[in-house]
Order: sequence, then C-alpha cells, then structure tokens
Amino acid sequence: MRPVSFSASNHITLLHSGAAFFPALIAAIDAARFEIYLETYIFAADETAAQVQLALERAAQRGVKVRVITDWLGTGRQRSLTLSQEFQAAAVMHRAFNPWFRRGVARMHRKMCVVDRQTGFVGGLNIIDDMVSDDDRRLPLPAPRWDFAISIGGPLVTVIHVELEAQWLRIGEMKLLERFQQFKRSRISTAGATQGAALAGLVLRDNLRNRRTIQRAYLQALGRARQSALLTSPYFAPGRKLRRALEMAAKRGVEVTLLLGVGHYRLQDAVSHSYYPKLLKAGVRIVEYRKTALHAKVAVVDDNWATVGSSNFDGLSLLVNQEANVVINDAEFSRTLRRQIEEGIADGVEVEAKAFANLSWFSRARYGTAFFLYRMLMRIIAIDYRE
Repeated sequence: MRPVSFSASNHITLLHSGAAFFPALIAAIDAARFEIYLETYIFAADETAAQVQLALERAAQRGVKVRVITDWLGTGRQRSLTLSQEFQAAAVMHRAFNPWFRRGVARMHRKMCVVDRQTGFVGGLNIIDDMVSDDDRRLPLPAPRWDFAISIGGPLVTVIHVELEAQWLRIGEMKLLERFQQFKRSRISTAGATQGAALAGLVLRDNLRNRRTIQRAYLQALGRARQSALLTSPYFAPGRKLRRALEMAAKRGVEVTLLLGVGHYRLQDAVSHSYYPKLLKAGVRIVEYRKTALHAKVAVVDDNWATVGSSNFDGLSLLVNQEANVVINDAEFSRTLRRQIEEGIADGVEVEAKAFANLSWFSRARYGTAFFLYRMLMRIIAIDYRE
C-alpha cells in the first residue's frame, strides 16, 4: 500500500450539487483544446446527462481526443450499449468497466474528469439530473440531490490525469507484458512539493496496491482529531476499525458528528441502525438527512483536514469497489466545506440516544438480521472484511 502523496499550490473550488458542478464541467469541456478524460459510475439518459454528452461530442467534432469510461452496472447494460453507439457516431471513445462481471464483482465507482491536463474534477456526482433518484426507479426528488465535487487546478491535476490514462489502458485490450509495464510506471510518484498552501492528494481504493488507502486516511485523521470531526455519507456500514476510531475520538472529547442519508434502501437503513446504539453511547452525534437524497461523501476534521470524493462508509466502498477521494489540508477550504455540512445538519433530524437505548425485541431482531445478512454478503465478496 503506497502512502498518499501531497502536492502544493493547488487551486481547489468546492462545487455544491449539480447546480454548480455541471455548468463548471460543461464549460471546461467546451474550452478543451486537445484532450478529455471522463470517468463516472452512472451516465444517465436524462436532460442533464444529454447536455454533458453533447458537450463531449462537440469537443470530439472539433478534434479533441475524448475518452469516456462508465461503469457497466451503474450505467446499465442497455444504456451502456446505446451510449457506446452514440459516442462512436460522434467520434467519442467509450469503454464500459467490467461488463457482465468478467473481472469479478468490483465496480468502478469513481467520478473524475481531466481536461487538457490543466483542469480536474473529483467528487461524488454522477452524470445524472439532480432532481431524479439514481436507482432503477428514477423517481422525482423533493429537492436537488445533496452532493459535492471539487474543481482543481495545479500539480494535482497531473496525478489525476496519470490515473485516468492508466485506467483507460487497463480496461482496454492490453497484453500481459503491457499491463506489467503500465503497473511499473504507475509506481512512480507524480506529486510535487510537500510544503505550501493548498496541499492536496489523490486517495484511491482498488484491489491491487490501494486496498485500504481511503480507510487509512480516515483512520489517521480521526486519530489526530482534537476538536471536531464532521463526516457525511449516504450509506453507513463501516468495519470495526473505523467504528472504533469514531468511538475513541468521541470518548476523548472530540465532537464527532455523522450526517447520514436515509430512505433510499430500507435494508441499508436497518444495517445502519444496527450500529447506532454503541456509537451513541460513546458520544457520537448522529443526524439523519431527510430533506432529499443525500449522496455526499465528504468530511472535515479540525478545520485543517477535509476530503471530497466517491467513497461511502460501507464495505463496498472501503473494501470492494474502485473509489477516488481527494484529501485537502487547507484551512480556508475546510471552513467552507464545514459550513456546507453544518447547513445539512441543520436540515436533518438528530437521532436521540434514548430512542436506541431500549429497543423493542422486534427492532432488535430486524436490525440484527439486517446486520447478519450484510456481514455474510461482505464476507463472500470482500476477502479482507472484518466486522
């Protein structure tokens, strides 16, 4: 497992939900002169996605090399086929990640883009309309999906570009020797200086060299926390180490707050609730966001450490799927993200400890069954899963 390499002098802007993200992304694509890499879990068939697709096709038609990677499961079998056909007709190159589970169960859950090796985007937003649910039902949402991404300028963009280029090659038709040579090249750090303002590093999770990198970044931040830790995730089912880190931080006086999404999947909610009693007893504050779909995977610790990315606090993100976060050591950015999370907390409903102190036998049985099923599933698909 390689350590996180930080680069200095990055210019990072927080983008709140699609209202900020999609105009910035499309503007960067429309300004592209020679190259675009875009990687997303979902590339939907809606008006917002159509605008991004048209921008990519316009770029290709003016001679820009455009390469798009989507996840076969997240985007859907039929949509992946249609998208490939439409992109091919417009000279956009497209590859689907792991069709028909040919490379195991892991999914490509990352959301990244690099334009002309100068402008980068990383976050939690798929290419999908903010007002539509991201499951198969595609139901209207009561308010825009609550999510975040960042736009990046500076040395970190080179690091992201190298990873996107490597991903494109990996999922193509590469011979074994070419794969080995590409792997050796990826071992060379592309980070710049390690001191200065706006330090930031790309933190990846895969099943080869970065199996626990994202989880370790969270563990280190929580271990060093002295005042506060705000963590946000739509799906909450962490392993024992991360749960322990949350509890220990709260017990030594750190104000630990979890802002969690609920209402998407009933079974997922039951699994999350199975963790509540011990966390609440340790002093962790839990707030459930019910205003609309919460999809953000962000955190701020002590106003000097922040992260934005695609990784949830569950076994799939931490132990199975390919994920990408950016860790930022910058006080101004951390304060900006903190304010956004605090607004989300204000819109949420705090979980009272007494509500989980004396659960009925039925609730205990329901949460226990959900946890048991989740644990069995994770033990089947994640080799290094620990409770």
